[in-house]
Amino acid sequence: MSDLAHYLRISNLLAGNLNIHSALGSVKAEIDKIIEFDHLDICLTDTDRTWNTSYEVGLKTTWSTSRTLVRQSPVRDILLGRTDHLLTGNALKDARYVFPGAESAPILHHEFRSRVNVAMKVLGEVVGSLNCSSKKENFYTDRHVEQVRILADMLAPYFYALRANEKANAEAVVRARILAREEGLRLGALSLTDALEAERQRIGMDLHDQTLADLTRIARDIRPGITKTQHHRLQQQIQNMIQDLRDIIDTSIPTILELFGFQHAVLTHMERAVSCDFAPQFKVEDQTGGCVDALPETTRIAVFRICQEAINNAVLHSGATYISALAFKDAEDDLNIQISDNGQFHVNTKKSGSGLAHMKTRAQLIGAKFEHSTEDGTCITVKLPKTTQEAERTDDENIIG
Repeated sequence: MSDLAHYLRISNLLAGNLNIHSALGSVKAEIDKIIEFDHLDICLTDTDRTWNTSYEVGLKTTWSTSRTLVRQSPVRDILLGRTDHLLTGNALKDARYVFPGAESAPILHHEFRSRVNVAMKVLGEVVGSLNCSSKKENFYTDRHVEQVRILADMLAPYFYALRANEKANAEAVVRARILAREEGLRLGALSLTDALEAERQRIGMDLHDQTLADLTRIARDIRPGITKTQHHRLQQQIQNMIQDLRDIIDTSIPTILELFGFQHAVLTHMERAVSCDFAPQFKVEDQTGGCVDALPETTRIAVFRICQEAINNAVLHSGATYISALAFKDAEDDLNIQISDNGQFHVNTKKSGSGLAHMKTRAQLIGAKFEHSTEDGTCITVKLPKTTQEAERTDDENIIG
């Protein structure tokens, strides 16, 4: 069968393939009949010619496992438009293929000595290269260059279109995920807004039903000629009212967090959350050297609110006998805040369920990752990636500046 017949068969085989891997695999046998090779791959560049992606048949190499910088590619001269082809009898000793920083490990590992590489062009623009390699030394000639050039001209438009379709599909998936995440965040924010409004109404009712009622009673009892006993009782009522006001204020504004820091604020909340009837053991530890307190105010308060909710759930719903709060840095230098207990998480409990949703929404609003585990107790983890922490500091510096 002549080369022309093989070229025609390649055109027929390409039809119907919707991805690059299957298309290249379908024509491998026919290309092998035109030009013998131990390894065949196609490199396709990004639009800005910074990165290239390899698709290969024959021997499996590291070229296809990840993208490569064009400037580090063994075929960079083609991808950058410096030449339209490369031909060598021994790439192992050819400085065009093996140079400082080059991704040439497959050439050396598999001993690809003879290589022929030809530019793939669409509308005169280089979009990649077609590359054939053989372990035999001085195997390819100028005749093989022309054969590979014909193949490259045939394959370039088809693989370029497949690549564009592949990128469009990937971008569509990313957009869909972003939209889904934004919608989830929007709904979570609405739920959190409702919860905050309910909390505002609760505080208002507490002030009306408790503090205002106490003030009215005290105002009624203050009159000329009251006895020392009555005066002492009024003083005690005023002290009780002051304490009630402090409790309401601490619920709405975490003043302890501002004055004494994260660790002390969480510890104080734990002490207040437990009761005489149910007093689990608890521990609060900050292994970060105060990194939580260095966070922007909005982020720090959100983290504290998450801790409050997690502790409340543990005390009220889990039946835990031990609760711990831990702040630490992981191997990636991400800041982690972890609330854990040895109790049972009741997913059907309305309060704990809504509390979990609010914690997750708060984490999303500050760019943190939220993890929830119910193995061997309940564990809530808020992870602030290093990049997020740096971005927050940069934003604060820009605002100050």
